[in-house]
Amino acid sequence: MREEHGGPAHAHDASIAASAPASAAPPSGDATPPKRIPEATVLRLPVYQRILAELARAGARTVSSERLAELARVNAAKVRKDLSLLGSFGTRGSGYDPEFLIAQIDRALGVEENWSVAIVGIGNLGRALTNSAGFASRGCHVTALFDVDPAVVGEEVGGITVRHMDEIARLGPAERPDIGVITTPGWAAQGVADLLVRAGVTSILNFAPRVLVVPPAVYLRYVDLSIELQVLGFYRARQGDHRLEGVEREELGPVMRSVGLSPGPEPG
Repeated sequence: MREEHGGPAHAHDASIAASAPASAAPPSGDATPPKRIPEATVLRLPVYQRILAELARAGARTVSSERLAELARVNAAKVRKDLSLLGSFGTRGSGYDPEFLIAQIDRALGVEENWSVAIVGIGNLGRALTNSAGFASRGCHVTALFDVDPAVVGEEVGGITVRHMDEIARLGPAERPDIGVITTPGWAAQGVADLLVRAGVTSILNFAPRVLVVPPAVYLRYVDLSIELQVLGFYRARQGDHRLEGVEREELGPVMRSVGLSPGPEPG
């Protein structure tokens, strides 16, 4: 079973291959494989991306690794190492061009691929995700909705007609989504995962409060708000704990906590 979770307490050391940028491509005939990007780096890339987008909107023309590290709550050496896995983009003494770096991170994260998404479970969460602009802005678009409730099947949500969950098993190659999103109650989640796997879906995002069992070839990630609240409770209970004195701040919690941080104005 391959499981990938949102927080470092659950993250495995899986690696993801990322294509080198054209500017860093090997000479013709060179069979050098693309660099492999560790999962820890992959989890930080969306953080850098969001911070860079805010800096670009604020009119920043360049950003140093030190400034990016400060906003992402990591050290500058880690930022430089993470970005070096994508290619050589920075200029010593000048920093990075935010817009260009965003484009390179987008490419590494597959934002340009326009992945199709099927959501299974059209309750409050499923409807919110369907109507969210977040998927489209991250290279994904919802193409199919499924549920088992007769009152929901046949309803149109976000311009898409909800189909019965049994139809997942009959999806042909042209209809098969790249990513399956599970937003059902916990008791139903494993059955939904089984249906998606049998239909040939190899990437699943699970919002249901249930640990799933899937084949090793399936990428599985969890989004569980109750777990995140428990993690916050753990660190909140230890604020001021003398045993944490001298521990690097970035070691106290997941870097993803900085997503959405709006940087203040530059000093001076």
